[in-house]
Amino acid sequence: MTAQLLSSSEGQTLVLTLSNPEFRNALGPEMYAAGVEALNVAESSAEVRSVVITGEHGIFSAGGNLQRLQNNRQLPPEHQAQSIEGLHNWIEAIRTFPKPVIAAVEGPAAGAGFSLALACDMIVAARNSVFVMAYSGIALSPDGGGSWSLSRAVPRQLATEMLMCGERMGAERLHALGVVNRLTEPAQALNEALKLAAFLNARAPNALASIKELLADADGSALTTQLARERDHFVKNLHHANAGIGIAAFLNKQTPQYE
Repeated sequence: MTAQLLSSSEGQTLVLTLSNPEFRNALGPEMYAAGVEALNVAESSAEVRSVVITGEHGIFSAGGNLQRLQNNRQLPPEHQAQSIEGLHNWIEAIRTFPKPVIAAVEGPAAGAGFSLALACDMIVAARNSVFVMAYSGIALSPDGGGSWSLSRAVPRQLATEMLMCGERMGAERLHALGVVNRLTEPAQALNEALKLAAFLNARAPNALASIKELLADADGSALTTQLARERDHFVKNLHHANAGIGIAAFLNKQTPQYE
């Protein structure tokens, strides 16, 4: 059975499910292309306000398909480079997608699977799920933005340990470090992620898009530059119809219904 990315809807949330049961939901080029296409369609759809990425059968993703990687060693290096570009296109699509993206993790999130989860805006994980940057164990270095994400999520020494030692790390420790947003009991990560998505779906989409963009731009920016960006976003959102809806609802003690 080929690797595929399954798509379904739960209210205003698009659910993308990694499906490659023969190889523990290992990622592959078919998933990358489908992921980019799904986000492109969802970006222009008013019916979609958030996205949840999860894995089939209680497994998030084992990362790369080692059999495919072994075969790629017999091909020109450009072949593997093209495959990684496909993954990186999906990672960039997630990071620049103007709506919240939540990872719902059960079981292992290894290698590129861990990088994929880190690319999401928030992570909901079962208490017994396990995260591992498995690259160094097979003499490889990270891809999927793993080094970029970890260097911003945890102290440099810990990011170095996770990438160089490649040891398994439980969801509870990552929750304590602030990498995982919410812990659930086993088999409940998707349900909890959908609840979180529904909470976000009730908020003004334009405000959430501004927050995501501001956070993306903040790293490495001078304070003066970021203050100017915050000013511009604030003014733009104040003059959006949703600000009128939200302020009026707050003053009248009502629940806002955003456009």
